Amino acid sequence: MKTILVIEDNTDVRENIADILELENYTVATAENGTIGIEKAKTVKPDLIICDIMMPGISGYEVLQNLNEDNATAGIPFIFLTAKTERSDIRLGMNMGADDYLTKPFEESELFDAIECRIKKHNFLKKEITRNIEGIHAFLEDAKEYVDLESLTREQRPQKYTKKEVLYMEGDTANTLYFIQSGTVKTFKSTELGKDFVTGVYSAGDFLGQLSLLNNSGTYIETAMVLDDAEIYGIPKEDFTKLLYGNNVVSQKFIDMISNNLINVQQQLVNMAFASVRQRAAKALLELYDKGIIMDKANSGVGIAREDFAGMIGTATETAIRTLSDFKDEGLITTDHGRRIILLNREELQHVAEFS
Repeated sequence: MKTILVIEDNTDVRENIADILELENYTVATAENGTIGIEKAKTVKPDLIICDIMMPGISGYEVLQNLNEDNATAGIPFIFLTAKTERSDIRLGMNMGADDYLTKPFEESELFDAIECRIKKHNFLKKEITRNIEGIHAFLEDAKEYVDLESLTREQRPQKYTKKEVLYMEGDTANTLYFIQSGTVKTFKSTELGKDFVTGVYSAGDFLGQLSLLNNSGTYIETAMVLDDAEIYGIPKEDFTKLLYGNNVVSQKFIDMISNNLINVQQQLVNMAFASVRQRAAKALLELYDKGIIMDKANSGVGIAREDFAGMIGTATETAIRTLSDFKDEGLITTDHGRRIILLNREELQHVAEFS
């Protein structure tokens, strides 16, 4: 049974929509304003969101922007419900990533058609491919079935890589999209002084190289190196572009992924410019924890070299080590015998990331 979240400040409209949907056997969650709507979207994880634009406090535009910045909610189909019909308003919402518009007043059939269409088109994208154990098989097979593509020619078995093995080098011809089935990979750019700036750490379910395949230079824009033993699929560029350009739904998914990448890069640059080393270190640890790369118990997770961690937060290795030692003394983290970082106090680390 599909769950739909309705965010609408008008009580009558909100309850009317909820009643209509429940009669059609949808599970319905409601929110009377944007703030509550954001909270419910992150806890309920609905299959689709219907949201009014003009609300007191946080507008529908701001709700969509907030949800798009969170990987856990960025892929949820989003339909704006509004009395505004100006082309500029519609264009603004669609540019922000809305999937559809319903203009009040509307017929029940319009509501159902919009919901069913968006859920159907996003069905295979909502399988949480970033953590789906079927990984690339499920994504490509579902996509192939949806767009009726001929059988893809890529090898159906992942390739095994060992620690410190390089997937691709910055400047190499970009001819393959990579999908991590298991293991951890870092990407980095090397400076003229020989220092490595870590641009990302990726784990099972993540794609690598999509930006490189789409840029005009035709080369990889960074280097990718395996941090621990991994199984990784290589998808030929021809198959990727055929899938990408052959269907709007698939295109939208990768646009969303790339947009999230750019948002993360922008946030990383802001952090480098304005955040303290303690804040940057705390944010990096939280990100690694959320990705499952570091854990909250011993003998689990992945060992992160201190120079790699320093590259993630843009500081000298010695400074990174000193900051981690401070966190350890404060009881925020510890390490096991393999020097793997163990997170002990997530709430306090979050406080450091936001206010230190």
